[in-house]
Amino acid sequence: MAAVSWSISGRIDGKCIASGSFVNAQRRQAGFALAVLFGINLMNFFDRQLPGALAEPISREFGLSDTQLGILNTVFTLIYAAVGIPLGRLTDSWLRTRLIAVGVGFWSLLTAASGLASSYAFFIVARLGVGIGEASCAPASQSLIGDFFPASRRARAMAIFMLGLPLGLFGAYMLSGIIGELWGWRAAFLVAAVPGVVLAGLSLLIREPQRGATETVPASPHPEARSGFRTVLHIRTLWWIVLSGILFNFNSYAINTFQSAFLQRFHELGLKDASSVSAISLGLAGAIGLFIGGWLGDRLHSTRANGRLLLAAICMGVAAPLVFIALQQPKGSVLSFTIFMGASSAMTFVYYSTVYSAIQDVVEPRLRGTAVSLYFFAMYVLGASFGSTILGALSDHFAREAMVAAGAVAMAAPFRAAGLHSAMYVIPALMILCAGSLLGAASTVAGDMRGVKKAALPPHSGTASA
Repeated sequence: MAAVSWSISGRIDGKCIASGSFVNAQRRQAGFALAVLFGINLMNFFDRQLPGALAEPISREFGLSDTQLGILNTVFTLIYAAVGIPLGRLTDSWLRTRLIAVGVGFWSLLTAASGLASSYAFFIVARLGVGIGEASCAPASQSLIGDFFPASRRARAMAIFMLGLPLGLFGAYMLSGIIGELWGWRAAFLVAAVPGVVLAGLSLLIREPQRGATETVPASPHPEARSGFRTVLHIRTLWWIVLSGILFNFNSYAINTFQSAFLQRFHELGLKDASSVSAISLGLAGAIGLFIGGWLGDRLHSTRANGRLLLAAICMGVAAPLVFIALQQPKGSVLSFTIFMGASSAMTFVYYSTVYSAIQDVVEPRLRGTAVSLYFFAMYVLGASFGSTILGALSDHFAREAMVAAGAVAMAAPFRAAGLHSAMYVIPALMILCAGSLLGAASTVAGDMRGVKKAALPPHSGTASA
């Protein structure tokens, strides 16, 4: 009897140990995947931000106006958005790890080609290639994170992934400023290509998880009967989130394209110093917001369905006056500008960890790639692509007004500084509108989360229950 009891106990203990080992292995896989995806996202935004960080030397070499500088970002975002739709659908049907590997390798090679551009047209074509490659990153990466991490830890995981954004900005500004002054702006693009190639290889080592593996509610048992695009477009919360994304990315790309140029023109900093200020105020400060947003977003989500979106709305509302105050600082007040703009960045970066997680909450697992690609298409085509171009056009307009008011007949540096300064006041106004759209999303998210649970039920389940 004792032997039988010992045998049963041993089997039970063995089963527990095996189960524990399996859980630990899953966590290690999730941790490795998140680390690689974080690195890829960092290089995504590092490579993307280089033209903005190096806007002044690129502009001088090719003889560009602010409008032409903005167009560089417009063509990038338009191709990014257009290619993102089919790649988002491919995310829901193919191996996501392979898709990411191909995309990262491709955009890294085209980043190197950007540094070899001999003309403005060549540079635009190279940036188009970078946009095509980078379009593979967000839908596939966010879909993987949704399957590696349960809803209770997803905002924190998304915050770590999106930490690549501020650190990518920080690296792009800081390193490009140093490299640009030492070896010229082209060298920065060549250096940036190397880590991307390494990360493309590492992404192939990620084990593809089962779709919906971390959900407490199973995926829809009849996905083939549901039209992906039609289903996603019926989610009310997603429409509000798309509107917020349009406004948010208009501002983000406008600031990222022109802040360093503003510091060089209005506050009369050199390339290295302007890049350092942008690295701190747009990069490191944003990282703080991501961590706070991820941690606090998960805490609020555990008590109320709309907790994440309410947090995002409040932070966006606080960020607007901070930007306004930063722009009000007089010439030479670089420290106070950095403090107020950095505080604003910390507030706005809460958006990424909270809103991106909310998308996962209201979309069933098999359609998340489609949802993210549609969201990205709208926010890039209608928001990001216009942000830098419209701000650049406004800058040129106000610069000409300043020139005429001064009775001058030729454009000079003080007029360009005044024009860009006036144009940047559009940013806090749009932040207020973005906060309002996030409040709209907070009002509908609970009902859409119930819709995800209902979609997971088999057909006629209500009848069968009755």
